[in-house]
Amino acid sequence: MELMQTPHIEILGIAVAVLAIGAGAAYLYLSKKPKGCLDPENFRDFKLVKKTQLSHNVAKFRFDLPTPTSVLGLPIGQHISCRGNDSVGEEVIKPYTPTTLDSDVGYFELVIKMYPQGRMSHHFREMRVGDYMSVKGPKGRFKYQPGQVRAFGMLAGGSGITPMFQVARAILENPKDSTKIHLIYANVTVDDILLKEELDSMATNYPSRFKVYYVLNQPPEVWNGGVGFVSKEMIQAHCPAPASDIQILRCGPPPMNKAMAAHLDELGYMKEMQFQF
Repeated sequence: MELMQTPHIEILGIAVAVLAIGAGAAYLYLSKKPKGCLDPENFRDFKLVKKTQLSHNVAKFRFDLPTPTSVLGLPIGQHISCRGNDSVGEEVIKPYTPTTLDSDVGYFELVIKMYPQGRMSHHFREMRVGDYMSVKGPKGRFKYQPGQVRAFGMLAGGSGITPMFQVARAILENPKDSTKIHLIYANVTVDDILLKEELDSMATNYPSRFKVYYVLNQPPEVWNGGVGFVSKEMIQAHCPAPASDIQILRCGPPPMNKAMAAHLDELGYMKEMQFQF
């Protein structure tokens, strides 16, 4: 009787072993992080597949990645270099931060504010669906690990919101990251506020973890945000107090960055508590 059962036992053992090997291979395949499409040394071309005008001088550009499952491969808080031509045909290279993450597979998006005299703004203004953008990266000194600080204070001006938005999205969409975010976002008029719908949605969906305070230099008649320029008092009221487990990020026009650095120094934020994109 034992002799008759032996082949069945051996076949069953082989089957279990094959299944185990297959399961292990599948786990390694699924758990392996996809390779990004960026090259830090060479420019690569990505096709523009959609251009959405958000206001008179702001548009969202969607670029396809090589396959529907490809990821850009951009670490949180870092940026890419885009290459184009200005109005006289001269080459220009400028850094931009996508508003998408690697969880957005198959494409990446840039929200671009196009200035009348901006050299790269001209290139984006002239871009049409089907054109290609040359991109190199990743670049940047900022490195983020979930939970590395208890809270971030963010001071953004104009298009300086894009790296803040990228970091905030990554934190809020990670169920294992409990970091709190306090954003002060300054602009000239209400129409200049980039990604306002998305920011307001974050504040609604994550009320205990994400706060946004808008500041306008030229506010409308009915306005419950800040007025003028970002002040020390605004930072005190809307950002986490100086501590070893917080960090203040800033990104905006050079005059704003300089003013914010002075405010933060005066308020007692040590240099290691500050980071400028």
